[in-house]
Amino acid sequence: MTEIATARRSRITPEREAELYTAVLELLREVGYDALTMDAVAARTRSSKATLYRQWGGKPELVVKAMRHNKPGSIGDADTGSLRGDFHTLVSREDDCAMERNSDLMRALAMAAHTNPDLMRALKELLVEPEMDEFQRVLRRAVDRGEIRADSPALPYILHMLVGAFVARTLIDELPPTQEFLRSYIDAVVLPALGVQSH
Repeated sequence: MTEIATARRSRITPEREAELYTAVLELLREVGYDALTMDAVAARTRSSKATLYRQWGGKPELVVKAMRHNKPGSIGDADTGSLRGDFHTLVSREDDCAMERNSDLMRALAMAAHTNPDLMRALKELLVEPEMDEFQRVLRRAVDRGEIRADSPALPYILHMLVGAFVARTLIDELPPTQEFLRSYIDAVVLPALGVQSH
């Protein structure tokens, strides 16, 4: 299956793939997930629908892969030598404007996934699970360095805390998440929960 997918993917250049992903995200912001159609993507990108289906399988996979492609770098690559440094590096990868746009998009997709099992599956398989694996690498390095205990009761909930910060910022404060907010949250909440001195 992977070999077939790789063979399929190789027909489109990385530049063309990036163009397609950008167009998909633009359409998604304009019309939302439910109203986005493969016809509209084909028209916007001057592609054939057959090519889109052959390449991505369907709308859920195309949308989620566009979201993943849009993410700045791999979480696991953040290796500054300290957990605080790694977390702060991850936060600084997107400026506040991009963070707001992407968190709005993720919120909309999460809502759409509640009524669309195919989208939920694609989100979990293609975005959430790979991101969780990458994030676990960052935490394992901190355990290996002796910064945090392997049996820390907070360890299984760190990702929940960080995702919660994104959601709660908008819900409670009616403000978008920002680098400054997330850095403060990491220092005041996440690191102390793990027993790490924030300064």
